[in-house]
Amino acid sequence: MTHTEEKTLERARTGDLSAFNELITAYQDRIFSKVFSILRNRQDAEEITQDTFIRAQRGLPSFRGTASFSTWLYQIATNLARNRYWYWWRRRRDASLSLDCPMGEDGDMTLVDVLADKEMTPVEQTINKEFVDCVAECMNSLKHAHYEILVMRNIRNMAYEDIAAHLGLSIGTVKSRIARAREALRALMGEEFL
Repeated sequence: MTHTEEKTLERARTGDLSAFNELITAYQDRIFSKVFSILRNRQDAEEITQDTFIRAQRGLPSFRGTASFSTWLYQIATNLARNRYWYWWRRRRDASLSLDCPMGEDGDMTLVDVLADKEMTPVEQTINKEFVDCVAECMNSLKHAHYEILVMRNIRNMAYEDIAAHLGLSIGTVKSRIARAREALRALMGEEFL
């Protein structure tokens, strides 16, 4: 960070909106690129980029500076993007459509008639099995609290409110614990599966 950027950051920390807008201008494209690389969806990436700067502005007075501002900003963006990805993945996983669903106006053709019968190749089956085995092994290596909260959220698909009630925690604590648990799981799985 240059001396000018440090001064801009200090002004922004005192509530100077024009200084914070300068930081947005300086980092917006890089944050968008990082988020887009995770989500691969322009609209979601734009939303997460905006949310990143909103969170950063709210958290700026308590920013300790133990990491650089850019690192802190990237971490906020990455966490938000990964949370969006997990949300999308769960919703997609739970979405289902009957193969007998009529297609078209006449209703003579069903979805099964439209879809090609595609089985996984042996290579795809092997990769999928390796991934599933790695997730299972790494889940078993997590601390109990992390394991428990990921099972509730990602396997049992419980709402934040239900998890909070079950564990006797606030919703904010549940969200942060889920984020830490996911980060721990990612660290155990390693770069190969990210």
